[in-house]
Amino acid sequence: MDLSDLTIHEAKTMLEKKSISSVELTKYYIEKISENKNLNCFITETFNQAIKMAEKSDSKISSDEELGIMEGIPIAMKDLFCTKNIRTTAGSKILENFVPFYESTVSDNLLTDGAVMLGKSNLDEFAMGSANTTSYFGNVINPWKSKNKKKLEL
Repeated sequence: MDLSDLTIHEAKTMLEKKSISSVELTKYYIEKISENKNLNCFITETFNQAIKMAEKSDSKISSDEELGIMEGIPIAMKDLFCTKNIRTTAGSKILENFVPFYESTVSDNLLTDGAVMLGKSNLDEFAMGSANTTSYFGNVINPWKSKNKKKLEL
């Protein structure tokens, strides 16, 4: 089964029907991220934590507990949002080693609702841009544009 085209709704339905586990889904995306490191999409990866989060979601799903709206869904957290005990840089050299002791409202809401964080995604420094070309950690490569470069030049 190709999981790359799943919508969040489709993934959530599969999780609830137990036709896939959050661990399986999370491992799939970890593999895809690892295969595509050249795209420079992540500043910080949290794969070990993601597997633990996915296991917790699977446990909730299998025991028919009340599920959060994002339960078991792997996500990339924009590195703009502070995440407790996980490096948050906002794409800036100034914050290169900043590890917050608190959780932002955005990340707290997602995590409380069961999202599985794969890591912190790259962005323009302090989100001041739109093309991902000003991050201290390097440009993000658009996979579609890269793959279809010859078509775009026509």
